[in-house]
Amino acid sequence: MSTRTPITVAYGDGIGPEIMEATLRILNAAGAQLDIETIEIGEKVYLRGIKDGIEPKAWDSLLRTRVFLKAPITTPQGGGYKSLNVTTRKALGLYANVRPCISYAPYIATAHPKMDVVIVRENEEDLYAGIEHRQTQEVYQCLKLITRPGCERIIRYAFEYARENNRKRVSLFVKDNIMKMTDGIMHKVFDEIARQYPDIENDHYIIDIGAARLADTPEMFDVIVTLNLYGDIISDIAAQIAGSVGLAGTSNIGNSCSMFEAIHGSAPTIAGQDIANPSGLILASVMMLVHIGQHDIASLVHNAWLKTIEDGVHTADIKDTHNFGKKVGTHEFANSVIDRLGQKPLVFAEMNYKPAEAPASSYVPVASIQVEQFKELMGVDVFIDLAKVRPQSLGDSLKELESKDLPLTFISNRGIKVYPGGLAETVCSDHWRVRFLSPDKSVSHHEILKLLQRIVDSGYDVIKTENLYHFDGQPGFSGSH
Repeated sequence: MSTRTPITVAYGDGIGPEIMEATLRILNAAGAQLDIETIEIGEKVYLRGIKDGIEPKAWDSLLRTRVFLKAPITTPQGGGYKSLNVTTRKALGLYANVRPCISYAPYIATAHPKMDVVIVRENEEDLYAGIEHRQTQEVYQCLKLITRPGCERIIRYAFEYARENNRKRVSLFVKDNIMKMTDGIMHKVFDEIARQYPDIENDHYIIDIGAARLADTPEMFDVIVTLNLYGDIISDIAAQIAGSVGLAGTSNIGNSCSMFEAIHGSAPTIAGQDIANPSGLILASVMMLVHIGQHDIASLVHNAWLKTIEDGVHTADIKDTHNFGKKVGTHEFANSVIDRLGQKPLVFAEMNYKPAEAPASSYVPVASIQVEQFKELMGVDVFIDLAKVRPQSLGDSLKELESKDLPLTFISNRGIKVYPGGLAETVCSDHWRVRFLSPDKSVSHHEILKLLQRIVDSGYDVIKTENLYHFDGQPGFSGSH
């Protein structure tokens, strides 16, 4: 008898219990060897006063099984509630979000019958760090944090995934023509790592034109690797143009834990009506079976699902190409998949999952050793809250507070330089960035503190400072527009 693999299951909210029940019935009928522990997450937990939607004791199960099959949940509207998905990904170190987006033509309507794209999304960094501040009456800030180790980890994963799955090309999507440092380090690391995989083609797209081409000609892409926010957006677009978001499953992979889920939400308006599509969660469970080494069961379930689609059986949300299909409810769709266990698709390629010699799902990335750079403090950006002031007047007043070693370099508003110079047409908020930068030598923290003291003593509201550093003589900060 095969060893049973412990997994943690959450039925979620809305349509979650229906599609999870359907999925588990299929897995059980297929002979999956699973030892299931059930936890409660989502709306009921939130409303009990637990702000991240998961009780502390549920973490014990996740840390014990390290495999999480999760139905969608509902996050209550209003402030104070944390995203459980983001919390889980960060707490368990699930750095790679993998979303296959495949068309199932000619049985499911799509304008892109040859589409077969996998999006590998960085899962822990970027704007999803959730570090936000209100700094003035008018201005709100969200910090975009990108680390070199984080870039190395997700890019190496994407190339390992491509190699394991016989994919030919990895494409990078970033916006480094604007965000030259954050997105720029992602591009730099991509180029470095791509050279280590000469058997795999690589290319790079600015996210806007890349997304446009993905929506228009998805067959030109194979594996796409990108940052957190971009990946979240383009993976939903890709799933929809492939046929339906309801068909897409996703895996969240870390070094020691994993989570598998459908990409759609909890759809509370159709909960309990037996019309929800369980396909996304079914295909996520196939990814889970591959991950835990039950390859034969994964092939059995996936082929039965493909044969069901070929036979025209689907839920009402799916548009079939020739309107010949049989529309069924959630329960009957699961029964249809169960009835076809052991059958093979006739048009779609048969799935035959086999263990990889070094699967990407178990790949533990190692950050490259970087030579430590010489770091010099060269100045400071001082952010000031001040309404109803002319840039010239503000600049003239602050110039009186500069020192020989820390002269006033410029003032910007929302990233646009407004002093010295600037245009009268530029609309300014109450949020000013004032740069004091040494022209040719490093300065001390004490000198910066003295400057800040002069600014505060002059009555200015300093809301934030950012030290300006050189690394091996190169600026570690952006200029102004």
